[in-house]
Amino acid sequence: MELRQLRYLVTVVEEGGFTRAAARLHLAQPGLSAQIRQLEKELGQPLLDRSHRSVTLTETGRAVLPYARAALAAADAVRETVDAYTGLLRGRVRLGLVSGATAHAFDIASFLADFHEAHPALEIALTEDASERMQAALLAGELDVALLGPTEEAVPSGLSFETVLDVPLVVLAAAGDPLFERAAGTSVPLAGLRDRALICLPRGTGVRAALERACGRAGFRPRVTFEAAAPHVLVQLAARGLGIAVLPGGEGHRADAAGGPALRSLTIAEPVIRARVALAWSSGGPASPAAKVLLDSLRGRLRESL
Repeated sequence: MELRQLRYLVTVVEEGGFTRAAARLHLAQPGLSAQIRQLEKELGQPLLDRSHRSVTLTETGRAVLPYARAALAAADAVRETVDAYTGLLRGRVRLGLVSGATAHAFDIASFLADFHEAHPALEIALTEDASERMQAALLAGELDVALLGPTEEAVPSGLSFETVLDVPLVVLAAAGDPLFERAAGTSVPLAGLRDRALICLPRGTGVRAALERACGRAGFRPRVTFEAAAPHVLVQLAARGLGIAVLPGGEGHRADAAGGPALRSLTIAEPVIRARVALAWSSGGPASPAAKVLLDSLRGRLRESL
């Protein structure tokens, strides 16, 4: 028994005869009749009564018809599921990533390689940019998902955030820096950074926005003399004595600059300033099934890593 034979049977019943059924199925009528007879022969019972001008079901045929329709419906459901899955795999998703946001604990290259292996026909476009611009790109529909540092205290209208990392900001400086003489234990008051040369991430990043908000509330503007998008560059600059680096804590920072002095770190206190990394997407939900799968996969990997 073949699915096509069941489809032929149902079509003959729906059309009330072989002629119209053959036209609907784009088959020659003798071939259609032969397939139905082959099905009847296999089942051992006639399914159609051909003695009248209009073909009707036999008693056996009436009992078989619901199962034939159910089998065809199940087959169609399988096909639709495969078609949807194929459409997903052939989709395209656009992922934004803030530079250096999770380099210490999350290997984006490995994630993308594993994701591509699982979905080889799914095209992924990766963009590195400042958080502020990525938020705008999400709202404009130019990105599907982004891993960014929120630049505002409240979630922007039209976006959904899921925080994956929330750490205090720290400062790094050469061990002999006067900052450590005034430090109390492992922290330094924010006021201690007034008029000091600071090294920080560029404007448009979450860390820079958090620092500038806190300094503004404390009554001064941070004097940022060097900025770079990559955290390890900030560490290298601090190691060369060019200023005090301001970075998210827990990064495992070290001085890679050959010959640079040893660095010490202190948590900024009074007040503590938090740096967050969040997954972001349109509040209406991912724009496509492909984007939803990417978001779910990235969320799962981040939960394992961070």
